[in-house]
Amino acid sequence: MANSFRLLMISAMYENGGNTTQRFLDGHPELFSYPFESQLGSKYVNDYLSSLFPLKYRWPVFPLDQSLEADYETIIDEECKVRIKTPQSSKFRDYTIDLNDAERKNLFVAWLGERPRCRGNVVEAFFRASAEAWKDYRRSGEEKAYVGYSPIVVVDADKIVKDLPGAHVLHVVRNPWSAYAETKKRAVPLSMAHYLAAWCLNQQSAILYRSLYPDRVHLIRFEDLIDNPRAVLGAVLARMGIRDSQTLAAPTWNGRPMHEVYPWGTIRHPNAEANRATANELSLEEKEEVRLRTEPLLDLLGYSDYPSPTNTLAR
Repeated sequence: MANSFRLLMISAMYENGGNTTQRFLDGHPELFSYPFESQLGSKYVNDYLSSLFPLKYRWPVFPLDQSLEADYETIIDEECKVRIKTPQSSKFRDYTIDLNDAERKNLFVAWLGERPRCRGNVVEAFFRASAEAWKDYRRSGEEKAYVGYSPIVVVDADKIVKDLPGAHVLHVVRNPWSAYAETKKRAVPLSMAHYLAAWCLNQQSAILYRSLYPDRVHLIRFEDLIDNPRAVLGAVLARMGIRDSQTLAAPTWNGRPMHEVYPWGTIRHPNAEANRATANELSLEEKEEVRLRTEPLLDLLGYSDYPSPTNTLAR
């Protein structure tokens, strides 16, 4: 039943620390953390946000008349499918994972075939099948909730909490200077106008849905996370009835320590020094434009004096 299914769905604008947050949660004994971005979206998503955000990052839409097998294939899940089906093409090819896609699909169909076909159950079947099919996952035997991460999915937080009564949404925000400087390192980066328009809308959505669903939608700052990950994430997990764990203090992959978070996103070292240094890679002109494009949200998010009052152009 969807009512008993517990999911913590991480959201974050690109380069805002969503992957890093997932890696901090990875080793918790009461959580099953999806190995990569759980890109649940489908090509059938079509609304006023479809031109701004990639469909793979949205909450999925499924045609009413298709089969359970087609439901599985409809979920984009690009990062995981590339890694397990064509590993030589994946940026995660050096990370071992024993997960067979055909077996996962069979488990998905078998679980869903015994229950009503609705979006909540389809998503639940996907996470349950992924966990069961992952043969070399380092299980504790105490797992009671699932962790997924899909960038920007907070824009669909109202759908998530309605489809899955046991789900929570955790949105992570990072200061826009570091975030934009990070996205400039992409092979094909978004323009500043495009990136910051999406950044602003993402944070506005998080603030709105946190107000509408204060017990289910949570908002944390990347800066606070990297300062004390165990305390910040522990507080969120406590609201889900998940206990504290020392594993929250450092990022891991399948429970194994990581020397750097990359290639899960562009952030390599989640610490305050690296975060501020990244912001300071921008020119003074870029910093001022970032401020102008995001200014209405800076006070609300505690970023009015970031990177620093003396490191911007005169107003």
